[in-house]
Parts: sequence; structure tokens; C-alpha cells
Amino acid sequence: MLKINNLHASVEDKEILKGINLEVKAGEVHAIMGPNGSGKSTLASVIAGKEEYEQTEGEIIFDNEEISELEAEERAHKGLFLSFQYPVEIPGVSVTNFMKTAINENRKAKGLEDMPAKDMLKMIREKSELLDMDRKFLSRSLNEGFSGGEKKRNEIFQMAMLEPKLAILDETDSGLDIDALRIVSNGVNKLKTKDNAVLVITHYQRLLDYIVPDYVHVLLNGKIVKSGGKELAHKLEEHGYDWIKEELKAV
Repeated sequence: MLKINNLHASVEDKEILKGINLEVKAGEVHAIMGPNGSGKSTLASVIAGKEEYEQTEGEIIFDNEEISELEAEERAHKGLFLSFQYPVEIPGVSVTNFMKTAINENRKAKGLEDMPAKDMLKMIREKSELLDMDRKFLSRSLNEGFSGGEKKRNEIFQMAMLEPKLAILDETDSGLDIDALRIVSNGVNKLKTKDNAVLVITHYQRLLDYIVPDYVHVLLNGKIVKSGGKELAHKLEEHGYDWIKEELKAV
């Protein structure tokens, strides 16, 4: 699904990623953890193709295709989805209209016609029920006046509608109370299949109690320095990152 080889990337000429290697297979959930400033959000942004980040070396292979030269929207059309840490407010554009546009743009990129209105409404109804969303929510302007939990739930609704092959959740848990965290996590879990994959970027082990990862990777100073199973996240919660830094010094 995703293979990253020796990925280097910089922002405003400052190198942030310093040789990332990562492989994510279909059906898997991978978690990326690390302290502030280690490069977690940069990694998500570079995979998604955000233009302010410059990939200086290495390759990103998504679904057997090298995508480093593709624009962000081209990557999205191929099935890559990024849930933002801080979703943007778009006044005057309803959640429903935003989703209709996104889905039909994806269809156009695949040479398909717009989805018929009745099919679109049926899909919207099914996915909003899946996520326990109030239907009134769908007529509101995108993210305008939304609480933190509503913004994050809306991101998962977009993911449900777009049905990506790879979903990258960039600190989806930030600012969420326990109830909102549970609802968002349930949504992600319901959308998992053997044919898609999820990359979860988080500071906290608590999210991983709900979205249980197959693999946990620790990012420090722009490199993945340790990988393991879900028990690694528990150890990080208990002991922090200093023990890993000591291990690295000893090598």
C-alpha cells in the first residue's frame, strides 16, 4: 500500500525528515509516535503532497506507483486521505455540498460521471448513521463554529464518504474529550477493511486503546529509530522517550 525509502524533506530550507523508511501493507494499522518537533506532522504532509514541504531525497511508492512528483489532489484522487490536526473553516459551503464536490472530482479523475443525486443522498445517510451524526450537522458550513470534537468527527465522515485506500490521521485525538475520542475511533474502526490501511500519528497512547495498531514506530529527530507492536506505545506512555535516547547514545 505504502512504501517509503530514504525520505528526506525540508521546510524553508530546514531539513526535518532525515531518511525515513516505512512500509504499510493493506489491512494494517500503523502508529507513528514521537515528541514535539520530531517530524510526525511533516511526514504526514509530505506523503499527502502539501506544497510548502520540499521532498529532497528518497521515494514514496503508493499502491505500486511513485507519487513524489504528483500534486496533492492527484494523490487524493488515487486514494490517499489526510485528516488534519487543525481542520480549516469554510464559511458558506455546507458539509453536504463539500462532500458532493469532493466525490465527483474523484470520479471525474477516474473517468466516471457524477454520482446520481439519489445515490449520493443514500450514501450520505448511511455514512452519517454509521458515525452517529446528527443530520442537521450536514447542512452547516464546513467546520464553521464546530467544536473540536465536531471538526474531528466531520473529518472521519469525509473519510467514510471518500473511502480512501490509505487514511493518514494527523493527531486526530488533539483537543478531544473521552466521548469524542471514542466516537471518532469507533468511526475509524468501522471503516477498516482488509483492502485499506491507516497511519495514525499521535502523541498519546490513549488513542491507541481505541484504534489498536499492528505496528508502532517512534520518530526522533527526523528518523524512525524504533518499531514494535502495541506494547511499545504502553512503554512510551509509562517511561517517555528518554530510554530510547539513551539506547541510541549507547549504539
